[in-house]
Amino acid sequence: MQLSINQESFLALVRAGLWETEVRLALYEKIDFQEVYKLAKEQSVIGLVAAGLEHIVDIKAPKEVILQFVGGTLRLEKRNVEMNDFIPKLINLLNKNIYSLLVKGQGVAQCYERPLWRAAGDVDLLLDDNNYEKAKQKLFPIAYDIQKENLYTKHQALAIMGVEVELHAKMPFAMSKRVDDEIDAILNDSFNNNGVCVWRVNETDVNLPKPDNHVILVFTHFLHHFFIEGVGLRQICDWCRMLWTYRDSLDYELLESRIKRMGLMSEWQTFAALAVDTLGVPVEAMPLYDKRYKRNAKRVLKRIMKSGNFGHNNDLSYRTKYKGLTYNVVSLWRRFVDFASLISVFPLDAPRFFVTYVVNKANGAEE
Repeated sequence: MQLSINQESFLALVRAGLWETEVRLALYEKIDFQEVYKLAKEQSVIGLVAAGLEHIVDIKAPKEVILQFVGGTLRLEKRNVEMNDFIPKLINLLNKNIYSLLVKGQGVAQCYERPLWRAAGDVDLLLDDNNYEKAKQKLFPIAYDIQKENLYTKHQALAIMGVEVELHAKMPFAMSKRVDDEIDAILNDSFNNNGVCVWRVNETDVNLPKPDNHVILVFTHFLHHFFIEGVGLRQICDWCRMLWTYRDSLDYELLESRIKRMGLMSEWQTFAALAVDTLGVPVEAMPLYDKRYKRNAKRVLKRIMKSGNFGHNNDLSYRTKYKGLTYNVVSLWRRFVDFASLISVFPLDAPRFFVTYVVNKANGAEE
């Protein structure tokens, strides 16, 4: 993939913000900083690029662009403070008799140099089957919006106090039984074998999956979205920061055995190459890195830059244009095209994952 000057500049700023390192942009002539800002929005990494701008040592970005990023980071800080205030309230509401784990999101944000500059999303709570049902009963009366439950994935979305909350009793990859079986084992370990760590926020202990488990859950989550609709750099950066933050405590033999059992070694090593060669993750903090996957990583980067965060740039007009059977046919065709485009990257897994995806959809699974 041949990157444009603006894309090269954008990625250089992401690296600088991700690792708080100096960046030189003079070698990139005629940078359109408005385009850089647009890319930062599409990939949901405004905070990282803003941090990167502070580390430019050779040129100055236009004042109007700096102000755009300042405005963006102020909004991020405000939202993150609101989220960090909300989560203890939610946990204290549930903790009396409902045990839950916070996954992804604000917990992962703590792995960044500037946690308040990470784009805040929703609040994802992981619960076992019994607590999942109890949490629904507890939260429904105070929710102002309750989405249709996905019975296949045991996923319930609702809105409370201006915050989107998602309850999960499962976190399926949904395209491979091998992966789902391993995820289920990880969830079981998180609930039953002291597989947690604690984030202390506002004098409240918030339980997170322990790093050995959380890293896998974050990886399979963004990989699912990568195959289905596309994923942005923010999710990849989350994974990178987790691996870096916990580099001295992760059980690398356990991680490798899990990746092998799931049959995701080529996927892991492809994204590992992307992390090291594009995002600047130190090799010693990226387990199973193999430079032979650089070509695959470049193809993955092309898809990420094209689709944007969770398919931000994809044409989704068909979702409102069609209904019923026509919608299902068009949607399936779009998914087929997406999977087919990945055959050059994952020639064995892309077709296999598509078949499993179609079978799951036929059995009532929802995206």
